Amino acid sequence: MRLLGLSAGNAGGSAEILLKEALRSAEAAGAEVQLVRIGDLDLSTGPAAHGDDAQWFWDRLMAADGLIVSSPIYTRTIPGLLRLLGDKISGPQADVVFTAELLRLRSEGAEIPVDFAIDERVLRPRVAGFIAVGGSLPSYWKTLALPLMHTLTASAQIAVVDQVEFAGAGSPASIVLDAAALERAAQLGRNVGEQLGRPFEQAEYRGASGACPVCHLSVLALRGGDLVECASCGAGGTLRVEDGEALVAFGPAGLAQSVISLEEKRAHFAEVQQTAARHAAMRPEIEARRQGYLDWDPSVRP
Repeated sequence: MRLLGLSAGNAGGSAEILLKEALRSAEAAGAEVQLVRIGDLDLSTGPAAHGDDAQWFWDRLMAADGLIVSSPIYTRTIPGLLRLLGDKISGPQADVVFTAELLRLRSEGAEIPVDFAIDERVLRPRVAGFIAVGGSLPSYWKTLALPLMHTLTASAQIAVVDQVEFAGAGSPASIVLDAAALERAAQLGRNVGEQLGRPFEQAEYRGASGACPVCHLSVLALRGGDLVECASCGAGGTLRVEDGEALVAFGPAGLAQSVISLEEKRAHFAEVQQTAARHAAMRPEIEARRQGYLDWDPSVRP
């Protein structure tokens, strides 16, 4: 079983140190491990004449049975390069339902309003773990890190089996002073390594529980009245207060709307196809209206 580690921090920094603890632990459990530093990847923001390394990374992820991502926390969230990589490897081509449905429609010879390049390797089961480490101690300086890391795995239905954030590593490599953090990272490596290759529905979440039973995080969006949505995965619930504690109840319909669920992924695929079919008949009007915006161009360039 192969485990891929992705370090989104500096070489030899706290994020990489925690990742190596996790990978060494998984290796001891029998995994074959590799470590990729995001700083070694050439990632373009658009088409590049010389190409970039997003496809290279994607191929290694597709060859792996698991993924551990370790990231520093910058201003409450993750580095832009990690978001860029996520944007380049996510989307329809990485979505398990888009892949399965397009394969089905093609085999049936059915009309496809909007087709996409797909990679059948995405249907292989994988598990993942996330590590986020920052310098600030208060929780509100770390709020957005783990939720955004989930965007790396949601489309491909990679089961997140553990996730953890650390604080107090405010100077380079200072996480080495935190023995508890090093051990917790090693435990995450074991939790991922022991479940490599498990199908999504059989993977066991072993991290700290959050308000959301799907992604296990506690970042919520208020939607009016007592309605809330998980800001990480979209699961819907109702908010109540008992004995001074805020609690969220998630029913079957609310859980089904999580973007991690296959039910919501199927609904999204249908929505995309229906929108494309509707717009196809309006394409001449769309292009005519667009031309006015193309003709007026006050842009500047460096």
